[in-house]
Amino acid sequence: MYLGPLQLDSPFILAPLAGYTDLPFRLLCREHGAALVYSEMLSCHGLVFRQKNTLEMLATVGEERPVAMQLFGAEPEFMGEAAAYLSQLPIDAIDINMGCPVRKVIQKGAGCALMRQPKLAEEIIQKVRANTNLPVTVKIRIGWTHQEITGPEFAKMAEGAGAAAVTVHGRTWSDGFGGTVNRAAIAQVKKAVAIPVIGNGDIHSYQEGLAMLAETGCDAVMIGRAALGNPFIFGPADRPATVAGILPALARHLHLIERFCPVELVLARTKNQAGRYFKGQPGSSALRKKIYEAQSFPGLKGVIEDYLSESEAGCEKF
Repeated sequence: MYLGPLQLDSPFILAPLAGYTDLPFRLLCREHGAALVYSEMLSCHGLVFRQKNTLEMLATVGEERPVAMQLFGAEPEFMGEAAAYLSQLPIDAIDINMGCPVRKVIQKGAGCALMRQPKLAEEIIQKVRANTNLPVTVKIRIGWTHQEITGPEFAKMAEGAGAAAVTVHGRTWSDGFGGTVNRAAIAQVKKAVAIPVIGNGDIHSYQEGLAMLAETGCDAVMIGRAALGNPFIFGPADRPATVAGILPALARHLHLIERFCPVELVLARTKNQAGRYFKGQPGSSALRKKIYEAQSFPGLKGVIEDYLSESEAGCEKF
């Protein structure tokens, strides 16, 4: 797949996930085969007004490229100004979120609310395009409700406004994150436009990603929640079947967090992520209990290092 001048070496892409797709996690997913990674949502106002929390989310290093930053907002001028600011960074694309169903985003007229305001959405895309030389992608849903499936027409509008690609989540706004993804509706979006289309939703394994590609004709697939605790999903080997097989990836994740984050400030989030690696894994309850009981980052790291040493020594419980 080509994203503007950028050629991706795999059709598997990490989705933007608020609170999760920070620099350490993006790097980890790139190391496991993700061809492109997206930042978590960035407020256009936070960028324009240089708000500290938003600016801290812009951390990037050359090792993770190609990387895209995702913008959200409902005011064309602010979105354009934010795009100009992002374009000064060593990044490869800018994404516009027009698919988020979360109420606080919708109430601001942003996210999926823009699918009910196609003229405003078009103006936003055009303004972002006018303020960057980077490829601009747009993330949408298949529609607002099942009686209002507008994905194909909306994607055509985005293409006409200058989008280099469209990502379509196969649910409506009314579905939220429930129900089943409508792959037929994703295929309709693909047929409606000439630009690349990235399918998204309900991909829980590498094989399911291949199945979506085959069923919808999409150029790539985007994986979000299923990648949490499972960066292996971006490669054909998929998730290891044992705790011992999983431990090295978590140890690497902790190393990246230690390298790039204020570890004690993100301890709760780190424990949440660490626990996800072993969700549903037989024989992992004692390890997960120790993870959640850790009182410091060194303590958490020590738990994982101890288990890793035992697994490398061939301890029977692994």
